[in-house]
Amino acid sequence: MIARLALWLHFLHQIARGQHLPGADPPPFIPDCEGDILFLLDSSGSVSYYEFANVKGFIGGLLQPFTFGPNDVQTSIIHISTTPVLEFPFNQHASSHAVQKAIQDTKQYMGDTNTGQALSFAKEKLFTEQAGARASVPKVLVWVTDGISTDDIAEPMKLLKDMGVTVFVVSTGRGNYRELSAAASEPPEDHLHFVDVDDLPIITKSLRDSIIEVIRAKRLKAVDITSSGFRLTWPQLLSATTGHYIVEYAPVSDTSQKLRKSVPGDQTGVTVSNLAPETTYEVTLIPESNEHYVYSQTTRVTTLEEASSPAQILISDSRAHSFQVSWSPTPDNVVAYHVLYGPLPGNSVELLEVEGTQNSTMVEHLMPNTTYLVTVAARYKSGKEKALSAKACTQEEHSKVRHLRFEDVGPNSLKASWEAADGNVLGYQVRCRRQAGSLSLLSVPAQVHNIVLTDLAAGTPNKICVKPMYRNTAGRRLCRTVHTEAATSTKAYEIPQPV
Repeated sequence: MIARLALWLHFLHQIARGQHLPGADPPPFIPDCEGDILFLLDSSGSVSYYEFANVKGFIGGLLQPFTFGPNDVQTSIIHISTTPVLEFPFNQHASSHAVQKAIQDTKQYMGDTNTGQALSFAKEKLFTEQAGARASVPKVLVWVTDGISTDDIAEPMKLLKDMGVTVFVVSTGRGNYRELSAAASEPPEDHLHFVDVDDLPIITKSLRDSIIEVIRAKRLKAVDITSSGFRLTWPQLLSATTGHYIVEYAPVSDTSQKLRKSVPGDQTGVTVSNLAPETTYEVTLIPESNEHYVYSQTTRVTTLEEASSPAQILISDSRAHSFQVSWSPTPDNVVAYHVLYGPLPGNSVELLEVEGTQNSTMVEHLMPNTTYLVTVAARYKSGKEKALSAKACTQEEHSKVRHLRFEDVGPNSLKASWEAADGNVLGYQVRCRRQAGSLSLLSVPAQVHNIVLTDLAAGTPNKICVKPMYRNTAGRRLCRTVHTEAATSTKAYEIPQPV
C-alpha cells in the first residue's frame, strides 16, 4: 500500500513538472545512430524498490526513440550486486518494443554493491563479439549509482576507457564527487550528472543528446568536392510518400547567405553548386516526415581552392638522353600532374602522368643535343587543368669508343683501330704515352677509325687512349696498354687497362 502510494505521488509530481507521460507526444525518432550502449544498473540492497523502479523507467525513456538492430543501436544491462549478473546481451533484442519489455521485466537482485567486479565483467565478457558487441561502432557505458561502491572501481574503469568506451555517470545519491568525476569520461561536466532519483526525467534529454553525439553515424557526407560545389549523400530516411528533405547551406562566416533546396523523400543525394572557392559551408539536412519527427543532420564542407597552374618549372640533371623536371607548388587538391614533352621543332608529344603528391619526374629516352618543350599541367579534383611550359635541352652524346685493337705493321709501329662512338662525333683524339720516348697527341676526322703509331721502342709497354670529340665537350676515353715486339705476326690486345 505504501509503495503504491509512493508511485502515485511520483506520478502527480511528474504531472506538476510537465514530464513525458503515456499518451503525450513521443520523443523524436532517431534513425541515424550506431553504437553499443551498456547500462550498469545498481541492483544491490542499498537501492530501494522505489528507486530501482524509477531507474528502470529512466533507462526506458532514455532509449525510447532509438532504432535497434545489428546496423543501428544495441543495448545491454549488467546488474551490480555481490556478483555481476547479465540481464541480456547486446544482440538479444532488435526492436524498440523488445528492448522496452526487457527493461520492464528486469528484477532487482539485492546483495552487495561490487561495482568494480561488474566493470571487470563488462570488459572481459560483454564488450566482445561473443556477447554481440561490434568492433566498428562506438561504445557507451551509462553507470546509474546511488554513489556507494564496496570495491575499487578506478582500475577497471580506466581499462574500459582505454578500450575507447565513453563513460557517463548518473549519481542519484550523494556520492564522492572526486571518485565519480574520475570515473566519468572527460570533461566531467559533460559526462557526470548528480540528480535526485525523483528528478531523473530532468536529465533524460541532455543525457540522450550527449549519447547521440557519441554514437551518431556520420551518414550525411559530402563527396566530389570541387572549388565551386560538392555532392551530399545520406541514407534512406524517408520515402516518396512519407515526406521530403530540406537542405540548408550557408558560409560559416556569413549565415545570412543561407540557401535552401527541397529534395524528394525517395532521393538520397543532391548536388550543391555555384559556391565560393576555399570557403567552409555549414550544411543541414532536415527530413520533413509526415509520420514522425526525424532528427536533422549537420556537417561542414570546405570547397577547394580555385585551380591554378604551377608557379615555376625547373629543369635539372640534363644529360644526352634525359633530364629532370621539377615544379612548385603542389596544392593538396591536385589529383595528378600531366607532363607533356616533345622536340622543337616538331609535332610529336609524349605524356607522363605523375601523382598529385609528387613534384618532380625524370624524362627519359630522349634525343641528344635537342631542345624540348615541356608542359606541366595540374589536374584538380574539380576536373580543371592549369598548365605552365618551359624549354629544356639535352646534352650532346658523351660516349666512348668501343673495341680498341692493335696490330703490328712494322718495326716499332702499331696500327690502332676502333668502332665509332655514338652521337654526332666531330672527330677523335688519340694519345700515346710511350715508356721510352715522347707523348704524342693526334687528331683524326670522324669518319676515320684507325691510326698508325710509330717510334715505339721494341719490348716496351705503351699506353694508348682514344676519345670522341663533340661540339661542346669530349666523350669518355678508352685506354689500352700494349707491348711492342719484334714480330711480324698480327696480334690483338683486348685486355682493358684502367684509366
